[in-house]
Amino acid sequence: MQIELQNISKSYASNQSNPGREVLNGISLAVNPGDAIAIVGPSGSGKSTLLNIMGTLDIPTSGNVLFNNDPILSLPEPVLAEIRNRKIGFVFQMHHLLPQLNLLENVLLPVIPLKDKAKHKSSLARATELLQYVGLGDKTHQLPGQLSVGECQRAAVVRALINEPEIILADEPTGSLDHDSAERLGDLLFQIRKEHSLAIVVVTHSLELAVRMDTIYKLLNGKLVAQ
Repeated sequence: MQIELQNISKSYASNQSNPGREVLNGISLAVNPGDAIAIVGPSGSGKSTLLNIMGTLDIPTSGNVLFNNDPILSLPEPVLAEIRNRKIGFVFQMHHLLPQLNLLENVLLPVIPLKDKAKHKSSLARATELLQYVGLGDKTHQLPGQLSVGECQRAAVVRALINEPEIILADEPTGSLDHDSAERLGDLLFQIRKEHSLAIVVVTHSLELAVRMDTIYKLLNGKLVAQ
């Protein structure tokens, strides 16, 4: 899946008389299959906002978002939700695992809305395989509170992969981890991207993670500049 941003701007206004602050200004970017892109920049520069617009979690003030050359901003929310669930895998700084569910149940959450019973069965096998792949095969029935933050974050990556997305959008995925855990998660993301031929866009403060991507952009004063 190709994602293309065309002249994206985003402003936040506190009221009608206040034009507010423009965080994104005329940004255009194409993410093609297999791309590995890092977006860096200071806190508050709009990196997460840009990623959320790319993943249809937010809408721009102006500009267009295209999936496979088709504009999607006018699509109804149920259609966008299905695109997010089937085509895009999200990884955030906090793992957002539900504390009352075990690891396997958390990973399978994106499958619940699907009505295809065969898909449910194959997803169970895929979840078990992926948890084994990331070193959590012996912890599938443990609750998040029984695991380290790094282990929970690895499980969150598996959850993002469960519906076989075409692109991973990761927002500060190593931000809550210590150095060693961050390095292992970076290894995991890079290996998964390579083995599954995924596109990946990472918003990060970590230069160690950023330099592993093929392309680095810096977001500063609302503009995106290739480094």
